[in-house]
Amino acid sequence: MKKSLIAVAALAAMSAASAQSSLNVYGVADVIIHKDDVRGEPSKPTKMTNGGVSGSRLGFKGTEDLGGGLKANFLLEEGIDLTSGAAAGFNRQAYVGLGGGFGEVKFGNVYTAYDDISGATNPVFDSKLAPTSVWKSADYISNPGSNIYYASPSFGGVSGAVSYSLDGSKNAVTSVHVKYEGGPIYVGFGYQDDTEVATAKFTRLNGSYDFGSFKLLAGYGKTNETVAADSTDWSIGADVPLSANLVLSAGYASSKADGAQRNYGVAVGAAYSLSKRTTVYGGLRNVEGAKDESRVGAGIKHTF
Repeated sequence: MKKSLIAVAALAAMSAASAQSSLNVYGVADVIIHKDDVRGEPSKPTKMTNGGVSGSRLGFKGTEDLGGGLKANFLLEEGIDLTSGAAAGFNRQAYVGLGGGFGEVKFGNVYTAYDDISGATNPVFDSKLAPTSVWKSADYISNPGSNIYYASPSFGGVSGAVSYSLDGSKNAVTSVHVKYEGGPIYVGFGYQDDTEVATAKFTRLNGSYDFGSFKLLAGYGKTNETVAADSTDWSIGADVPLSANLVLSAGYASSKADGAQRNYGVAVGAAYSLSKRTTVYGGLRNVEGAKDESRVGAGIKHTF
């Protein structure tokens, strides 16, 4: 009888623990086939590249309810190259942290606060077809390692985050963002200082407004260099839903370093949702300036 009671108690404890914690497996499989040409150079062969819209990955994330509104969270995310099948360990993100009414704090290999908002309004789905490939303010360190990251809760649509990688890590980086999301409006501001390990500080301001029939996209970036010329970036674009499953996106982006030639890109693309998890996409981009080049490509993205 005692053994039966002990077994029942053990099962009950296991059931309660299961109810208070969770583990999810997720991922993205995304690949694009594209043809690139550079003016004045021999024709380049058609190429397959991993991650046309989103980097392919396999991830594990979980949470445990600690009571009183406090939760323990973890995430392990490995990048996978679909062109070769190679994986690089949990190189995308790997962290543990705590969340609650105060927001969330993460410890480990976490993307910076600047990275969170960097591509939020880039035209053509912030993809490898996007015109913002010319931007200098995209050359920041996104994933410095040994990072302490704090994200606040939302206060009337306003939220923020700050991150800092500890001295002695592979890259010491300070980063912050503030954003507003309410109804059709999005506005984000970010700043990152890479000068402890590199040569630049980055500022980003972007925003969008959803008119219903289309979403207007705009972005501005500034790169302040310690050993080279500063540069200014900006972009404008629009996402236009043509049907419930089809979105057309187009945009223009510019980047100019002080005293140098302006680089600019023009691009147009479309994405068609075959289901909630599978999308095919394609488009073309033309870049002119220091190097004139074009790209046309198409890809497929599946999430699970």
